[in-house]
Formats: sequence, C-alpha cells, structure tokens
Amino acid sequence: MSVDRFQEMQVFVAVAEEESFAAAARRLDTSAASVTRAVAALEARLGIMLLSRTTRRVYVSEAGQRYLDDCRRILAELTEAEESAAGSYAIARGQLTMTAPVLFGELYVTPLMVDYLNEHPQVSIKALMLDRVVNMLDEGVDVAVRIGHLPDSGLYAARVGSVRRVVCAAPAFLERQGRPEHPDQLRDQSAVVIASSPLLARWQFKTDTGPIAFLPPSRLVVTANQAAISAAVAGWGYTCVLSYQVARQVAKGELEIVLHEYELPPLPIHVVYHGGAKISARVRTFVDYCVARLRADPALQYST
Repeated sequence: MSVDRFQEMQVFVAVAEEESFAAAARRLDTSAASVTRAVAALEARLGIMLLSRTTRRVYVSEAGQRYLDDCRRILAELTEAEESAAGSYAIARGQLTMTAPVLFGELYVTPLMVDYLNEHPQVSIKALMLDRVVNMLDEGVDVAVRIGHLPDSGLYAARVGSVRRVVCAAPAFLERQGRPEHPDQLRDQSAVVIASSPLLARWQFKTDTGPIAFLPPSRLVVTANQAAISAAVAGWGYTCVLSYQVARQVAKGELEIVLHEYELPPLPIHVVYHGGAKISARVRTFVDYCVARLRADPALQYST
C-alpha cells in the first residue's frame, strides 16, 4: 500500500469524525479543496459512496462505516509499528486518547491531565468527556474512566474507588419541609430529575422489605448533572446524584445528604485500558498516574 493511500485514509477518517470537510481541513492543517479532492478520488477508486453530503453536515454511509472501522484499525496498527520502531514503548510520547464522564472529567480528570502533561512534554492528550459508554476499539480510545459494574471484555481495569447514589437537598429546604425518614416520603416532594443518566433517572433504594424504585413527579427535569445540583443548592428541592458530584457542596454546607441507610451499594470506579505486552509508555504512565491520583482522593473512597 502506498503512502498516498494512507493519506487518503487519514483524510477520510478526519472528515467522518468531524462531519465536515472544512473542520477536517483545519484538523489536518490543509485546504478544504484538497480534502474534498482526496475523498472524491478515494470514492472513485473504490467505486462506492463513502459519505453523504448535505448543506449542513456530512454523514457516513453504511459502506463508509465499514471502511471507517477498517481505516481506524489500519492506521492504529501503522502508528503502533512506528512507535515501536521509535522507542515509544520505552519513552512516553505521542497522542493519547482518553474518555470520562463529563462532570467526573471536569472535576477529577482534567487536573491530573494537566499535571501529567507537565511531567511528560512529549505526550499530547485528546480527552472525550462524554456521558455515554464509548467503544474504545471503534473510537480509538486508549484509556477510559468508567463508573459502574464492568461487562466482561478483553480490556484491563484497575479499580480506583467507589461512589454512592445519594439524595440531597439544601439545608434551608430541609428545615422548611422536614427531613425524610423513608424514601416513600419523596414521592410528593419538590425534586429536580436528571433525565439523561441511566444511573440516576429512576431513584432507587434498598429497604427492609426489598428494593424500591420510582421516578418522582417533578416540574423540573434537566439533562445535565450540574444543572440539577445548582437547582438543589438554590433550594428547589431534592435531587439524586453520585456522591462525588456533590462532595464539595456537602463539605461547604450547601447541600445535605439524606436517607443514608436506604442507599444502594456503592458503584465501583475503574480506569480501563488496553494492556498486554505491547502497551505503550504513554498509556502505561498515564494509567499509573490516574490510578495513584484517584485512589488518593477521599471523595472517591467509600465502603459499606
């Protein structure tokens, strides 16, 4: 395979991921016209339509998605071969892609990424802060922070802590309404519900008579955890979040956690990565850095 074909693959992957010829050109530091020509030449050579164009976006066709997966795999293998030859398995260098939940990434991962980069000047990081489970292989992710129980996979995982699903409200609100003694008392109380999180959309508790779960009636439904926390701090009512998300507000007395004895068992936090004999120095050192920093954070350490 010629160098030109590798370049065509890189251009196609950039357009597919950016969903834009102009954005792909900026990413590749080239002109939009050259990107358009490269994709057109690739489609002509393969005899298939890889991308569908509209006035606003570029979409990957079904055949294009299969080719995209192959391109990512081939380019990853090429990068691995080059790094091996250059000694990157001994020295941390090159780009690392990682992912974490949005709020967890902002509060815990971003500070440690900055410190890691200061200590490893030959590494760059692309961070995907997303509240969805990313397919690490398909999306070229090296390291992921996952909250919750992990499915069986061929990936390596290091447990770094655990968090609880908690219900909280502002102390002033609790003084007015009274502190609940049983989860059923929340069914007719003011609440802000996070609709986007499968862990939090339904409020779940354990009781002496078995588990209960319900969706409290709410005049305020949001899709961002921070919005729910802000509304609770402002005194709107109860919200259900993960303990790390409100650790600072609880420590400052802005929120109070209720119904401790009815909480479900804590959820584990793992750093997940591709391991094995050929793990690169940048992945190995970043994983070690994450594990050490996160395990040292008291807000992430909880046991029943």
